[in-house]
Amino acid sequence: MAMHRESWAFVFGLLGNIISFGVFLAPLPTFYQIYRKKSTAGFQSLPYVVALFSAMLWIYYAFVKREAALLLITINTFGIVVESIYLAIFLCYAPRKPRLTTIKLLLLLNVFGFGAMLLSTLYLSKGAKRLAIIGWICLVFNISVFAAPLFIIRRVIKTRSVEYMPFTLSMFLTINAVMWFFYGLLLRDYYVALPNTLGFLFGIIQMVMYLIYRNATPVALEEPVKAQELNGHIIDVVKMGDPNHAATGHGGVGKV
Repeated sequence: MAMHRESWAFVFGLLGNIISFGVFLAPLPTFYQIYRKKSTAGFQSLPYVVALFSAMLWIYYAFVKREAALLLITINTFGIVVESIYLAIFLCYAPRKPRLTTIKLLLLLNVFGFGAMLLSTLYLSKGAKRLAIIGWICLVFNISVFAAPLFIIRRVIKTRSVEYMPFTLSMFLTINAVMWFFYGLLLRDYYVALPNTLGFLFGIIQMVMYLIYRNATPVALEEPVKAQELNGHIIDVVKMGDPNHAATGHGGVGKV
């Protein structure tokens, strides 16, 4: 029975890897624009910094866990590489102020924040207690990320427009959450499973909202446009060459 459960967990984890692979690559059009125009032109680095941090957390969790952690390691290793490339391109073409802001974010979150968590868990805990602490950190961080779509849902209601909430993206993120939920559930790894229940719930809500408002007459708002990145991060974005339109997405939080 245990082997049967682990086999199904592998299947769901493999499917989660495949879908997450595509989600990580979703920002490629954004960075192609940045490269082509040699300018970040309003794009923000925060989602990519957060996605890198999330992937780093899950890699650390997977290495401490060891058992049945290969699929966590593969997708989040890919995530670290891809997000690092995105950030390198951003830093190369960003103006001075956004570049400095990005460097500060990386130092604060990915260097000092992750470093402090790493050292404290390595030296102040061990064994199952260490794994539990890291698991809770991953769980709380991912819940906060999955809760981010509340903003875009609110905006859809106010504007009666689904322009910034593409149905296809919501659908794939919902499927992704389902894959990782069952992966965690079958392995009885609730640090993986629990955050993805929220991912599934908010994904369903977004698709329902899309169906409700897809043919509604939009209401214009004067406040700055904000758009949801693919992973639930909310950022200010300005489409290159068009300050009144929102740019597209990001694939990033460590895919579990």
